[in-house]
Amino acid sequence: MTKQEKVNFVINTLYKLYPEIPIPLDHKDPYTLLIAVLMSAQSTDVRVNKITPLLFEQADNPYDMVKLTVEDIREIIKPVGLSPMKSKGIHGLSQILIDKYNGEVPKTYEALEELPAVGHKTAAVVLSQAFGIPAFPVDTHIHRLMYRWNLTNGKNVVQTEKDAKRLFPEELWNDLHLQIIWYGRQYSPARGWDLEKDIITKTIGRQSVLNEYYSKKKA
Repeated sequence: MTKQEKVNFVINTLYKLYPEIPIPLDHKDPYTLLIAVLMSAQSTDVRVNKITPLLFEQADNPYDMVKLTVEDIREIIKPVGLSPMKSKGIHGLSQILIDKYNGEVPKTYEALEELPAVGHKTAAVVLSQAFGIPAFPVDTHIHRLMYRWNLTNGKNVVQTEKDAKRLFPEELWNDLHLQIIWYGRQYSPARGWDLEKDIITKTIGRQSVLNEYYSKKKA
């Protein structure tokens, strides 16, 4: 297959598997999505979705959030991990949203990345999922799959994002990044990977990845 044929195969396969695409993190508006994505760093969506209702019951907007202390927030979100950093970030960004943006979440990379504890990936998720602005957030699933599919050299997430944006049509970015996440979790996980179920990697995968898989199966 040519690279373009591989890209088309990925697009067509993912749309057949995921014609409707759920958003992994529960939220009701841009602010609650921003907080949920921040909390998901080095955690799981399942764990975050269990904790955010407890937090949002007390504060689901920046005005109520700043009424809580950093320690209050930390106690609630402890189960998701990294709670000292995340609680400071949540309180700090909430105050900035009030002071600079009338309590609204901004709609640019630059403004979002200036907020405490908000990195490029978090900003990209908010732009794409909250505002429908084309972005291609790269998490570990997308990074792993783009490498397995020989669509990136896999050195770092920055390069993977550039390659994804170069290869896939911009109008599909917001759907594709979610579809790849779901596909990675269901068919191409880091652990317990069954290549027979992973039709995309089996069809277009990097030869070195396939060789490594089969060598481990034989061992």
